[in-house]
Amino acid sequence: MRVLFAGTPAAAVPSLNALHDSPDHQVVGVLSRPDAVSGRGRKTTRSDVAQRADELGIDVFTPPRLYHNGEVDPEVLAQLNRWAPDCAAVVAYGALIPPALLDLPARGWINLHFSLLPAWRGAGPVQAAIAAGDTVTGASTFQIEAGLDTGPVYGTLTTDIGAGETSGDLLDRLALSGANLLVATLDGIEAGELAPVAQPDHDVSHAPKITVADARVVWARPAHIVDRLIRAHTPDPGAWCAVDTGTDELRLRIGPVRRGIADEPGAPENLSPGELAVTKKAVYVGTADEVVALTWVVPPGKKQMLAADWARGARLEPGQVLR
Repeated sequence: MRVLFAGTPAAAVPSLNALHDSPDHQVVGVLSRPDAVSGRGRKTTRSDVAQRADELGIDVFTPPRLYHNGEVDPEVLAQLNRWAPDCAAVVAYGALIPPALLDLPARGWINLHFSLLPAWRGAGPVQAAIAAGDTVTGASTFQIEAGLDTGPVYGTLTTDIGAGETSGDLLDRLALSGANLLVATLDGIEAGELAPVAQPDHDVSHAPKITVADARVVWARPAHIVDRLIRAHTPDPGAWCAVDTGTDELRLRIGPVRRGIADEPGAPENLSPGELAVTKKAVYVGTADEVVALTWVVPPGKKQMLAADWARGARLEPGQVLR
């Protein structure tokens, strides 16, 4: 089949690679989000998918929008007609496909979504699954329709969520296995052997787009909730809390915490929520029900470092509190 691929971040690259390598499909073009300005130098960079498509010699189109004033952007419509795809494959494109475009490829738009639908419809399914304490998740391929992630499902895969796994770790795994699922789905559609099944109306959950505010750690919560929140937002957008310096509060990014530290030499038995205790080799902090240890941190304007190294340089006062 002639396939249009729509995707933007690194998690979509394995799917682009798999479709490019498939002997039964031709990627005729790539739709990706526009180049973005990022980093301290405010450099303009292409998306991970656009960069990979450039390397593969595939035509890339990065429109600022697909839909404007109630109509499909004329340039978008013209480009899709030039590509003349039989089917469109979507992996984390980053924008809704306008209903007016859904019938343009004869076999529609097929989305690879990183959850077991109808669980965690929306932009942040991997983060939501970890934050909720799910032990099993997966990926689904489905036919895009007007609703958000509501279309009928072609196929799924399942995987366990590791006890200490971050959203970055899990997404890396799902991106690879999901790429195979996507190719298998397109194979089945082309062969006429695969029909989608409507999603059930029950067990629906939603995973809206993650904000920086969502990633703030509240130390007054139980340790298992703190642990889940930090892992869910690592590496993106990055879990954080505030350090009170006496004159202002500085944002401190933090990595996953260690639990079960009661037998460690020098570990305090009790700390109030957010209260710090520092030894030569560790930094401990209190939660609602137990003491945990920080692993790594990213102070403002600096690179990632071990928590103990940060504590030595920061010259923390006894009883100082993270907020």
